[in-house]
Amino acid sequence: MSLATAPRLLAALALAIALSACSARYQTPVAMGGDDDDAVCQSRGYAAGSPEYVACRKDRDVQRSAATARADRRQRDLGEYMLNHPERP
Repeated sequence: MSLATAPRLLAALALAIALSACSARYQTPVAMGGDDDDAVCQSRGYAAGSPEYVACRKDRDVQRSAATARADRRQRDLGEYMLNHPERP
């Protein structure tokens, strides 16, 4: 590597580190579709404030929490697999 390319490499590395800070770990999983819970529950015919509407919102919250827990578990399992099997890339 020549001395002329070292500053560019360092700049690229600094940019990559800065951009990685923009990512958020606890974003809504793709499985939920990023739908608006209020709009979804009202589109099912539930009036805001009714027991059915409240149950719909709770169900969607439980589904979102379960999807996040599954994603966390898969990430943890992958990390453990990589630690236990260093010979496999």
